[in-house]
Amino acid sequence: MNLYYAPGACSLSPHIVAREAGLDIDLCKVDLKSHMLESGADFTEINPKGYVPTLQLEGGEVLTEGPTIVQFMAEQKPDAGLLPESGSLDRYRVQEWLNFISTELHKAFAPLFSDASDGEKEEAKKRIGKRFDYVESRLEGKYLVGDRFTVADAYLFTIANWLDQHNIDTSRWPKLQAYQKRVAERPPVREALREEGLLEEK
Repeated sequence: MNLYYAPGACSLSPHIVAREAGLDIDLCKVDLKSHMLESGADFTEINPKGYVPTLQLEGGEVLTEGPTIVQFMAEQKPDAGLLPESGSLDRYRVQEWLNFISTELHKAFAPLFSDASDGEKEEAKKRIGKRFDYVESRLEGKYLVGDRFTVADAYLFTIANWLDQHNIDTSRWPKLQAYQKRVAERPPVREALREEGLLEEK
């Protein structure tokens, strides 16, 4: 399988899931400005949407949209335990989080990655802050759904990493800070970060 990614983008989430599950993937780096691959090929010929993550299966089929890709990956290796049992309440809790992260957190960052005005960016930061207030209030266990790391944690970790990138003070969310540190210490997560050039080795 080929995973098309850009370092530190939302494609980090399925990259983490692939490493957690032990899936054999080939990483294909995308320049999101030019929509070109390192080979010089046009990425939009693979995914006309022009954004990552994109997963190309062995038979040539292509999957897009991060929440779909991470669930597909997890189901290829069910013994990794990245998705609770189908039909269980915990499974729906994971899907609930995936939807919230996608629509309320991920999309809220859009103005910060664009040429929006300073005022629009400040308003976006206020909205982001309110959404992370909610996340902070729900971080009761080790991970989002109890003590079990799931695909939703890979997604939240990825999006929450953008807070520092955009100089959003996280000190008001001590549980989130502890959570981010805990996830970052997982060996598969460190492997994904290292492969994307995002890990500062000491």
